[in-house]
Amino acid sequence: MENFTPVIENVKLIPSSGGRFEVLVADKVIYSKKSEGRHAEEGELVRRFSEGLGIEPMPRN
Repeated sequence: MENFTPVIENVKLIPSSGGRFEVLVADKVIYSKKSEGRHAEEGELVRRFSEGLGIEPMPRN
């Protein structure tokens, strides 16, 4: 997430039940553990976040 710091306005964590884990960008679900039936793979959320925003992540210093 730190790679997107210049474009992230806020991050909200909402407790849930049933093993639910969802990531939304501008109210659009870009990843849902329940829908996918699996945990996200390494780098998958960054890639989907980048695609959802239509930008590339900023390089880390």
